[in-house]
Amino acid sequence: MRRVGPEVLSSSGEFIDPPRRHVCVVGGGPAGLVLGLGLARAGAAVTVLEKHADFLRDFRGDTVHASTLELLDELGLGEQFAALPQRWMERAQVQLDQGTATVADLTRLPGPHRHIALVPQWDLLELLARAGQQEPAFDLRRRAEVDSLVVERGTVRGVRYVDRTDGSRHELRADLVVACDGRDSAVRRAAGLRPRSFGAPMDVEWFRLPRTDGDPAGLVARVSTGRMVVLVDRGDYWQCAYIVPKGGDAALRAQPVQVLRERLGAVLPWLGGRTDALTGWDDVRLLVVTLNRLRRWSRDGLLLIGDAAHAMSPVGGVGINLAVQDAVAATRILGDAVRTGRPLDVATLRRVQRRRWWPTALVQTAQRIGHRAVIARALRVDAGPAAGQLTAPAGEGRLPLPVRVLQRTPALQGLAARMVAIGPLPEHAPEWARRTR
Repeated sequence: MRRVGPEVLSSSGEFIDPPRRHVCVVGGGPAGLVLGLGLARAGAAVTVLEKHADFLRDFRGDTVHASTLELLDELGLGEQFAALPQRWMERAQVQLDQGTATVADLTRLPGPHRHIALVPQWDLLELLARAGQQEPAFDLRRRAEVDSLVVERGTVRGVRYVDRTDGSRHELRADLVVACDGRDSAVRRAAGLRPRSFGAPMDVEWFRLPRTDGDPAGLVARVSTGRMVVLVDRGDYWQCAYIVPKGGDAALRAQPVQVLRERLGAVLPWLGGRTDALTGWDDVRLLVVTLNRLRRWSRDGLLLIGDAAHAMSPVGGVGINLAVQDAVAATRILGDAVRTGRPLDVATLRRVQRRRWWPTALVQTAQRIGHRAVIARALRVDAGPAAGQLTAPAGEGRLPLPVRVLQRTPALQGLAARMVAIGPLPEHAPEWARRTR
């Protein structure tokens, strides 16, 4: 090895980044930045590696749930977040052939935040990144794409990454690596870990359509036999999710985009001619839906949280909220160990999974029920004369039983709102991580 400036160049040509860090967090999403900020406030030397140059990517999850809003208050970031341009979602409605039903009423939530905030995710991430950079122990490195782990005698000792600015390779050593890099986690793949998959009956086509003042507010789900569309109110536009049967994207895209426009117009006639905003398939992004969970979220020197440990279905839009709750629990458990000088050993890492496993399993079970009882039923279709053409069987479209029960029992609408906006086990920032506003 030879020294090159502040770094050491190994015989293989990789830069070894000094000094050794307490924790290396892979992935600069909401969970990774919440964890990095919290551990830095515990006094841990923490580096967050984010493979992109910035956070500006479309069709990310832009919902900030009530429990996350309360967390931002606890971290002293509530006022800064409130200053961001945002929309509030207070109710979720489903539009069926028989009429419109309210299925979740967030105004019934406990606590100071009785809504979900709709904010571009990059604004939230920049807010968290700025807060982290105020902590001396926090280091955020952008354009750093992790592709392998440093493993010695079965223990993870760090990561290797490529600087996407100049293509140079680096090795970062750490006492602990935490994977927060999503459902396609490079860290999980490098560790040879394979989650158990529960399957999903659908994939999602994402796109934007213009919104006008006379449109419904909040979140609207349009369900009809053979068709399901979810629209999220973003002020001057709708963020739209058109649900297709699993693997149905190729057949749909083999047809002119006019086919999609016609289907939208048939189930959402109040959109009028706004579907013409879809000028081609380049305006539509595919989300391949997966639902899975690792049996073990850790090994020596490695912890996985969020979608890296348990990919969620978009049903309920709760994936980001669960990932953030994982990060808060990990902050408390790992931060307490750092503050008291205890090792970040496997026993400590397993405490994170024990804390977060049952709320994850509960939500995934609810999503699987939703897949069978609502989505698979709504997508039950016959093949039409053209490839990918969907036609609804006659006599279908009856109001699903769960929706009928919710509609008749307003208190259950509050419970549904709590499961979505707060979750079954909300986490709170430890006292040592809190700041005044």
